[in-house]
Amino acid sequence: MRLARLRVFDSIPVERYWDHAKNKAIFDRVADKCYLPTNRLLLDLIREHGGRFKVAFSLSGTFVEQANRFRPEVMDSFRELARTGCVEFLEETYYHSLAGLWEDQSEYREQIREHRELMKRELSAEPRIFRNTELIYDNRIAGTIESLGYDAMMTEGTEKILGWRSPNYVYRPARAGSKLKVLLKNYRLSDDVAFRFSTGPSWPEWPLTADKYASWLSQAEGASVNLFMDYETFGEHNWPESGIFDFLRHLPRFALAHPHVSFVTPSEVVQHNEPVGEIEVPFAISWADTERDVSAWLHNEMQHLCFNELREMAPLVREANDPALTHAWRLLQTSDHLYYCTTKHMGDQDIHTYFSPYDSPYQAFVNYQNAIRDLRAKLLARTGGKALH
Repeated sequence: MRLARLRVFDSIPVERYWDHAKNKAIFDRVADKCYLPTNRLLLDLIREHGGRFKVAFSLSGTFVEQANRFRPEVMDSFRELARTGCVEFLEETYYHSLAGLWEDQSEYREQIREHRELMKRELSAEPRIFRNTELIYDNRIAGTIESLGYDAMMTEGTEKILGWRSPNYVYRPARAGSKLKVLLKNYRLSDDVAFRFSTGPSWPEWPLTADKYASWLSQAEGASVNLFMDYETFGEHNWPESGIFDFLRHLPRFALAHPHVSFVTPSEVVQHNEPVGEIEVPFAISWADTERDVSAWLHNEMQHLCFNELREMAPLVREANDPALTHAWRLLQTSDHLYYCTTKHMGDQDIHTYFSPYDSPYQAFVNYQNAIRDLRAKLLARTGGKALH
């Protein structure tokens, strides 16, 4: 939910924080280029292969809100996929937030509860696998997810936590008595599709064809190869002219031609495989940027300031007990707002800039601060500052 351009002395209703025209324009474009055509293709592939082709989705609450508001047929297409029995829906935070990094985990739990209710209401789904925002994971977050009763959690298969080991196995958190299973994204094979597919001759493996990729999958060691990428990979980041839809259309046929290759859902991986070892993650990792940590959102003082101010509003929000203000506060927690404020260099900054609606990270920060400060003023007016610490 992208912010409107807000001025420091504006005091407007929270509903006007958001640039609905821009949000609708972008959602319409991506729905037409990605969500609708790719969902149709996936449905055709599931039927064509008699249910042997399977996928999983992680849909945030903010995505579902925009789909229902702007393009209801998008959610209809996900419901049709759900009815095949070959599509699994994962749990995450409703607001795609960084609340899991807060010391007090109560807000994090509440956003997960809200997402669980959404999945049941919209898709008749009861997720058993948890995918945190941007695959953010550490020991403490794993403990929270286990305490909520989930069977497994997904995160990035980075060498930071694996060393010499392969991401193609099931692991468990390094905590005595833990029953939570951990599935690790194979980032090399995922990024071959998500980032390198359209790079052209500069990549030695270009062009990436479905039969070539299927042969790579067949040669992979381990129990499962977990491919995880932005859904916008299909049609938005890689345009139809790149051949991405042809790649997806033919991949199941070539992959299933290998006798020891099959498609399974994350729950099926967890059901049929026991952990082969433990992963120790004292500091948060993610799938973002070359560092694969949380520096995409907490790299500079601007980001830390916004992150801390939102976290410190929690007592005011609870005291105000106003649904509209609470919803606005949570929408402001969406990780993208902090992502736009990064000041990294070279390749990572190029990616941040590509997704940002702002001309600079400083402009993003000022606009974000204006929204945060206005919301704080509204909360203080509602509570009289009684909950302020």
